[in-house]
Parts: sequence; structure tokens; C-alpha cells
Amino acid sequence: MFNALRNIFRPRPKPPLPAVPDGTRYYVIGDIHGRLDLFEAMIAEIEADDAARPGFDTQVILLGDLVDRGPDSAGVVARARKWQKKRKVRVLAGNHEEMMLGAFEKPEVLRHFLKHGGRETILSYGLSKKQFNAMNLDELFALMPSLISKSEREYIAGFEEMIVAGDYLFVHAGIDPAVPLEEQQRRDLLWIRDRFLKHEGPLDKVVVHGHTIFDKVMDCGNRIGIDTGAFRSGVLTALVLEADQRRVIQASRTDNGPVEVFHGERAR
Repeated sequence: MFNALRNIFRPRPKPPLPAVPDGTRYYVIGDIHGRLDLFEAMIAEIEADDAARPGFDTQVILLGDLVDRGPDSAGVVARARKWQKKRKVRVLAGNHEEMMLGAFEKPEVLRHFLKHGGRETILSYGLSKKQFNAMNLDELFALMPSLISKSEREYIAGFEEMIVAGDYLFVHAGIDPAVPLEEQQRRDLLWIRDRFLKHEGPLDKVVVHGHTIFDKVMDCGNRIGIDTGAFRSGVLTALVLEADQRRVIQASRTDNGPVEVFHGERAR
């Protein structure tokens, strides 16, 4: 009887923490939105961090929205492609990449794209402000294919929709909590907000996502939001995952000052 009572009141073991596969390290970078300055600083810091901790199979994942709003979308895309030649970098599709590609299909989509940061993207591909301002929508639509090359568009169109690593799922916007992972729709993966953000129950995996801006890394247990609004806050965030451990690296720039890098508890 006493043994039974002891078993009742014995503390239950804690469930294991979410983990990536043994021997792997993941650097997961939130929405860059044309901030090449922050992206360059983040790349340098990740390379130094990884070199200081050898012995891992390292992957970098970009959570989408490389383009729009910030000043150098073309530079960010080019830098991502260059980085992929050196190490394993996987890029997820964001809703802004989808808008960008759609802008080549219909003038109405181009109009929508321009209202949500597309103007800055187009300027970053070499069109001057004077030229842009002198064009009407139909003229700009006709120019787009010669301004942004087919190979560039094909590269962006090849971005992935979701990536699984152990107990984690990486995706741009989130998932539909009511649908199994294998049945998720692309529109939800790139665009979803409320149905995902307001879901408090467990999910099939811990979802690491961007898309929705937070002042700091938003760890809700079932999901982790790491979009810290780089294009307006000047803070680009990377989540580092090793076994069941998590760290944060942030590249930060205010006004025209130098880019600073913060780790772990110092990250904002």
C-alpha cells in the first residue's frame, strides 16, 4: 500500500525537449526583406560561430521573404545564391516571393506587389526612381521580364515550401492546425496568420516560422516566431538548434550606425 502511495506522489519525469537529429546544427534565419547589410553581418557571424564549434553537419535555412520593403532585395537574393555554393543553405518560399513572381503574370498582381514593398525590389534590380516614376503600370509590366531575368525568376520559383528536422518544422508563415502536415496547402504555408497564431494546443512538430513580426523571439511552446521586422526594426534574427538546445543570434543596426551582433541572453 505504501509503495502504491509513493508511486502516486512520485514526481513524473519531464517529457523530452524537442530536438534536431544528433550531430546536426541548424541556423534558421527570419525574414530578411532586402536588408543586405544585416544579412551580410549574419552570414559572417554564422560562419564564425560554426567554425568555432566544429564536428556538426550544419544547415542554414532562410524562412522566406528575402525580397521587398528593404533597399536591396536583388543583393540579398544574389548573396543567398553565392552562399549556397559554399555550404548547405536551403531557402523557403515566402508570400512576398509569391507576389513577386505573380507580378509577371498580371498587371493587377503587379499593382498589389508594388503596394507591399515591390517598388523597392524593382528599384534594386537597376531601375532608377526617375524611370520608375515616369512609367505607368502597363509600361512597367512590359519591362519586368527584361529587368529581372528568367533565371532569377526560376531560382526564386524553386524555393521550398516546408522543411522537417527531427521534432521541428520550418515554414514561412505557419500551418493549418486542423490539417496533417502531408495535406497542408501552399497558401497556408505562405500566408496563414490567425488560425495558426491563435492555436494553443500541440502541433505535429514545433513550428519555426517568420511572416508575423514580433518585437522579440516568440516561443509559444508549439511554435517559435523569429521575424523581428528587419526592414523596419533593423534587427535580423537567427535561431540556432543543436540537439535539444536553442540559441539566438541577432544582427542589429540603428540609423546609420555599424551593424552589431548579439548572442543568446543578450539578444533582443
